[in-house]
Amino acid sequence: MERPERPRANGCGGAHGALRNGFVRGPPGTQINHIIHNGGLYKRPFNEAFEETPMLVAVLTYVGYGVLTLFGYLRDFMRQWKIEKCQNATEREEQKDFVPLYQDFENFYNRNLYMRIRDSWNRPICSVPGAKVDMMERVSHDYNWTFTYTGRVIKDIINMGSYNYLGFAQKTGPCQEAAAKVLSQYGAGVCSTRQEMGNLDKHEELEKLVARFLGVESAMAYGMGFATNSMNIPALVGKGCLILSDELNHASLVLGARLSGATIRIFKHNNMQSLEKLLKDAIVHGQPRTRRPWKKILILVEGIYSMEGSIVRLPEVIALKKKYKSYLYLDEAHSIGALGPSGRGVVDYFGLNPEDVDVMMGTFTKSFGAAGGYIGGKKELIDYLRTYSHSAAYATSMSPPVVEQIITSVKCIMGEDGTTIGRARVQQLAENTRYFRRRLKEMGFIIYGNEDSPVVPLMLYMPAKIGAFGREMLKRNIGVVVVGFPATPIIESRARFCLSAAHTKEMLDTALKEINEVGDLLQLKYSRRRLVPLLDRPFDETTYEETED
Repeated sequence: MERPERPRANGCGGAHGALRNGFVRGPPGTQINHIIHNGGLYKRPFNEAFEETPMLVAVLTYVGYGVLTLFGYLRDFMRQWKIEKCQNATEREEQKDFVPLYQDFENFYNRNLYMRIRDSWNRPICSVPGAKVDMMERVSHDYNWTFTYTGRVIKDIINMGSYNYLGFAQKTGPCQEAAAKVLSQYGAGVCSTRQEMGNLDKHEELEKLVARFLGVESAMAYGMGFATNSMNIPALVGKGCLILSDELNHASLVLGARLSGATIRIFKHNNMQSLEKLLKDAIVHGQPRTRRPWKKILILVEGIYSMEGSIVRLPEVIALKKKYKSYLYLDEAHSIGALGPSGRGVVDYFGLNPEDVDVMMGTFTKSFGAAGGYIGGKKELIDYLRTYSHSAAYATSMSPPVVEQIITSVKCIMGEDGTTIGRARVQQLAENTRYFRRRLKEMGFIIYGNEDSPVVPLMLYMPAKIGAFGREMLKRNIGVVVVGFPATPIIESRARFCLSAAHTKEMLDTALKEINEVGDLLQLKYSRRRLVPLLDRPFDETTYEETED
């Protein structure tokens, strides 16, 4: 599809007609792209698509869940009267008079809906999670309550589900050799925290390298990506502080915000009008009851949203942050390594200054093929976290071979290994992403997210099609991840593909051919080329001029 002509800053003009609210009107049958060039903040086109769910599909999805719910209550009735064997957790007889533990809706959902398609998740693999994987075959004789392994291994499944963005999850090559050498020298574990006897020279080397890679003064590494968010946010904000969080933020950010004790307010996903309204209200009204000013206002966003495939509107977020004198916490778990011409994440992607982001967080679990996370920023911030972060004070230090895997892969991306392999992988991922997304849209699927995001959600909607899509793809030797409630809204089930630089064009073409076939079989090609605007406002409604101190 031909990219629309870049619109002028005032929102007027274009090859296919007038612009309004950041949308280009194209000829009939062409996809409409959401393009933002607000105030010249964007140096490149920013195209994101969130197509409207067809009314018939939405109705049938609700009907499907309604039928499943009715049958669920019928089966619960049969279990209560011992007509059907009950295999789920239930109240003990002597606890009947206590507050019920198993009466909530999610347990009903797990028992009667999730269990029907449970075979689509937790499939065990027995190889490196590279471009292809080997998977252990399993069967269930009691409708997915239990599984039995057959002893057979399904070979060479094309892996479209792992977060192996740059292909560093491999068992051969310089990363593996370096990690093996460090394993023989340091061993597998450290058996202590960084503040005691667990601070190795390798940890110091990693943190200095990560700081240089990010372009910040200092950085600190942690052994677990999830805990990097959940344990550090409470160290940064507390009672009397305000957190403004995107409604689709990851569970680790949500947990960290809740543990902090700060007041939390949610803004609509990637909606700058919603965020600015909350910022204005926070400045004008202050804290509830007392009306005192907030001690801190912290904005929580992600680089790439892992269920939507969308990219944060970072130039606008930074502009608002500067205008209202707040702080910005950026989670680059999925974007670091996967975005930007040099793989430095969403800041690099937009050509921004890393100093404009107060807290740069990311993980080593995806693009670097390792484990753990990091926080980068001003030296004062990192020195503070070394003392007050629970992850720093109480968690065991990172394993030395894992640290070496990260060091070697980061040096490869930066070109400090003397090769251009890292830069080539970043470029290959970008090419794979655009090719795969374009082909799926041409086939007629509803695809969410930004055209440069390697996370590609394909909408399934109906509950029966969640399990059916996963099973049919596995029959064709394609490993995919299907996602449903509670990870997504209950009627927005989807398959999520993760592209990798390790995927060859032949692999992608094979996967696309099978996806096209399964899409016809399950009637998944819902696209009508109609998009829902995320941000319905004129270009000049919000201003971003910085105010004087």
